Amino acid sequence: MRVRLTVNGRAREADDVWEGESLLYVLRERLGLPGSKNACEQGECGSCTVRLDGVPVCACLVAAGQAEGCEVVTVEGLAPEGELSTVQRAFVDAGAVQCGFCTPGLLVAADDLLDRNPKPADADIREALSGNLCRCTGYEKIMDAVRLAAARRCAEPEGDRA
Repeated sequence: MRVRLTVNGRAREADDVWEGESLLYVLRERLGLPGSKNACEQGECGSCTVRLDGVPVCACLVAAGQAEGCEVVTVEGLAPEGELSTVQRAFVDAGAVQCGFCTPGLLVAADDLLDRNPKPADADIREALSGNLCRCTGYEKIMDAVRLAAARRCAEPEGDRA
């Protein structure tokens, strides 16, 4: 089957998609977007988190056909001009990037949180990131990164947010 979707603001299509293929497989292998990671394939780790029509989902659990006609935003789409987004920069500056395997999913989840809640409390951050597992850190630097991104976003003029 052919799947047509919008990925990171660009119309894309994938041909010869098997009906059991995951959105994650289509993104990584058919569309050349390797940012979302394939870790557990069971929706437990959050490494493959993308936004599907504005909602964070584990791409490994979404059948590619379910994404037909949908808008998908991957970690690559957080900063379409090639510069780091505010959230991505904050993760680097706060030292929240360790091995990097969980990072794409955390970035997408954090970006979604800050779009919905520009001044999240720590409990809000924990809740938003609760579906994302990291085996390298104690999460404090990740929390610091989201707090830093929130502060930076609040200080940016509305049109400059990436």
